[in-house]
Amino acid sequence: MAVNATIGRAVFLDKDGTLIEDVPYNVDPVRLRLMPGAIEGLRALQAAGFRLIVVTNQSGVARRYFTEPELAVAHAALDELLLAAGVTLDGFYYCPHLPAPELFAWENPCACRKPSPGLLEAAAADRNLGLTRSWLIGDIADDIEAGRRAGCRTVLVAGCPDDDTTAHFVARNLAEAAAIIIRESRSDMAATTVKIGDCA
Repeated sequence: MAVNATIGRAVFLDKDGTLIEDVPYNVDPVRLRLMPGAIEGLRALQAAGFRLIVVTNQSGVARRYFTEPELAVAHAALDELLLAAGVTLDGFYYCPHLPAPELFAWENPCACRKPSPGLLEAAAADRNLGLTRSWLIGDIADDIEAGRRAGCRTVLVAGCPDDDTTAHFVARNLAEAAAIIIRESRSDMAATTVKIGDCA
């Protein structure tokens, strides 16, 4: 069966520890630093036709460490940093809520905080994306679980990966993750072409 070309594909990117250096609860644009391999990897994914969408837990809002307008300033600074390198982010989705263990007994957990897949599902609905055609790159288990629960394939980026990870693939950085995604996507396209030809 041919893939509907009108349905897009994306790479969902965790922010802290994956795309930028993990500075806890940071919204100061001056302290933003891209992770090694980030620009190379994002350029390659963009050139391959993937939309690039950040999905990030930001409980600092609920903790009142920073406000949503301050987070928006940090997001704009990240956009500018990437645009200067020729990379365009297609979306920025965040969960501002507390993790379930910190909620009061009468409060219900949200559906958007990773490992829940809510952020990915919202982005897919907003932007007509096929989640089974898409990927998630993250640096912790909650990222990977969110991707898998959404139906995406996943890549864990880690200097010392956990042997017990449930990620589909493991990479050292975003450049290596991008190479894996592009390789696997080409294999998928080749397999689809063969199947279509066999049915003709």
